Amino acid sequence: MTIANPKSKKNQVRINDEIRFRELRLIDAEGQMRGLVPLNEALDLAYESGLDLVLISPNPDNPVARIMDYGKFAFEQSKREREAKKKQKSTEVKEVQIKLTTEEHDTNVKVRNALRFLGNEDRVKVVIRFRGREMSYQNQGYAVMKNFAEACSELGSIDRQPIMEGRNMVMYLAPLSNKEKKERAKAAESKNRNNNETTEVEAQALSSGE
Repeated sequence: MTIANPKSKKNQVRINDEIRFRELRLIDAEGQMRGLVPLNEALDLAYESGLDLVLISPNPDNPVARIMDYGKFAFEQSKREREAKKKQKSTEVKEVQIKLTTEEHDTNVKVRNALRFLGNEDRVKVVIRFRGREMSYQNQGYAVMKNFAEACSELGSIDRQPIMEGRNMVMYLAPLSNKEKKERAKAAESKNRNNNETTEVEAQALSSGE
């Protein structure tokens, strides 16, 4: 049984002698609800089991406690929090500027950059700057944005549709989730399989017609 320090302010969860309710709803070590039980009886049950009485719901109208190994519980919870913190990555916003009329080579370079950013789990801000009379070709800008997003669809999707901000058209791409990546990979695999089957059928038709 964990020895609680009633003077410690670091314990966010009240356990054992820190609990002040006269009676509470008790969940035993097997996870069974025992109903409303006096605090002393709950403490005795925890002591007999060599475990702790942990207050999991401090609601004054309906306090709930559970018998468990609090030391093990706190260790595992701390471990999960550390692992989650390691996996956390601050998402950055990377900017890619494209032109209303861009040569294929330059477009491919911009797409590769965007894919690299998306692969690093960063959002991508795609910007088209309209110069002079280009402002009258905004519809063309939307088409360029759509084509750029489709070129990046392997790793990203549109997070915010393109809109005009002054003389700039701005669109945001966000990295795909793992679930989305699996779904798109599965769809691509299915499409390739269907294409291969169609090619085989066409080849057989040509062969039989010769």
